[in-house]
Amino acid sequence: MAMEKNSLIYVPGGDGLVGSAIIRKLKELDYNNIIVKPHKELDLTQQIDVNDFFESEKPDFVFLAAAKVGGIEANRKNPAEFFYQNSMIANNVIHASYQNNVSKLLFLGSSCIYPKESKQPIKEEYLLSGYLEETNEAYAIAKISGLKMCQYYKSQYGANFISAMPTNLYGINDNFDLESSHVLPALIRKFHEAKINDHCEVEIWGTGKPMREFLHVDDLADASVFLMNNYNGLTHVNVGTGEDISIKELALLIKDVTDFKGNLYLNTTKPDGMFRKLLDVSKLDGLGWKSRISLRQGISETYKWYVENR
Repeated sequence: MAMEKNSLIYVPGGDGLVGSAIIRKLKELDYNNIIVKPHKELDLTQQIDVNDFFESEKPDFVFLAAAKVGGIEANRKNPAEFFYQNSMIANNVIHASYQNNVSKLLFLGSSCIYPKESKQPIKEEYLLSGYLEETNEAYAIAKISGLKMCQYYKSQYGANFISAMPTNLYGINDNFDLESSHVLPALIRKFHEAKINDHCEVEIWGTGKPMREFLHVDDLADASVFLMNNYNGLTHVNVGTGEDISIKELALLIKDVTDFKGNLYLNTTKPDGMFRKLLDVSKLDGLGWKSRISLRQGISETYKWYVENR
């Protein structure tokens, strides 16, 4: 089932990194009948409010991009909030979508759903085959719950609810707060501030050895619209580039893009997290979609946006 140009489309989380990118992509493709409700107008953790919204608006398609997200430290300090808010968002939106006959829903998760010691690259079938990374276990369990909920509603009720699991994301509208952001936007801010303040070095958490895959959020938005229009399977789909880079190499790339002239300081007292997390994207490749934005291009565009909007 594909969207029509006049389909009523709801994007929970439309003011966030992922949601805003999906809305940009939809408008670029001339889908203009889009509902956006910021958190201050609709708290997705409140079931009655979510039910009332769906009964009133009756959206045809839902891109479930809303989530409470953060980096290693935020996840480690606030597991209860990460678990509760993400579980409630998924439960409420997915159930209300079923009750109000939404034609199709896409649930967006995260690559952290996979086991800590997973074989690499990570295939979709490796889900639930081992223990999770402890630092973001609460968030991962909430996302696994949402993914499974889509599968259960599809298999039991015939609801056309699908899931996509993106790798690490970055781009326009990212969170650059050093206490709660992910590694790439945090490094952009660190290197920029070090440059403008004439600092001689930038601290990098951990050994710099862990490998990470990064996908520009505009590529995820493109993949999301593609999946909404072309995929109806029961199992979730990985979304990534199929390539990874060490944290140290990433830092050196951002150092170059930001034109910082100082040195790196690897603080090995800080945690590394999962050593490697590279998604196998052969399933999505087989459907006919590939990422287009290179890491250097994406970081350059994100840095330009950060400087103009910080």
